[in-house]
Amino acid sequence: MSIHYATGRRKEAIARVWLEDGQKGLQINDRSFENYFPREADRIRIQEPLKAANFTDRFGVRAIVKGGGPTGQAAAVRLGIARALVKFDENLRPALRKGGLLTRDPRAKERKKYGHKGARRSFQYTKR
Repeated sequence: MSIHYATGRRKEAIARVWLEDGQKGLQINDRSFENYFPREADRIRIQEPLKAANFTDRFGVRAIVKGGGPTGQAAAVRLGIARALVKFDENLRPALRKGGLLTRDPRAKERKKYGHKGARRSFQYTKR
């Protein structure tokens, strides 16, 4: 039994992912996959790398996720699974790359600017 580790990130979320050969199921933060991600869209997103590599039944996935919201966490787990699959077998890289599963989404929250209400929004102008 071999274990492969990788890290995935998205926005503020960081996922540490372990693929365990011969195990079954997905476990996130010591909770069941369905319990942790109640939205169907997030569950589908997480399983994309395993389906692209045709390894849905071969690996058990264990992940620890911190920060961000549910959608960012799901994307972080997805990237972590894809990177761990490439560590397992380098020949999977073209298939995962084609599906866009190895690309880190660089978008993050823009910082608040001085003299503004938010990142871009200014205070309301009044002539007085």
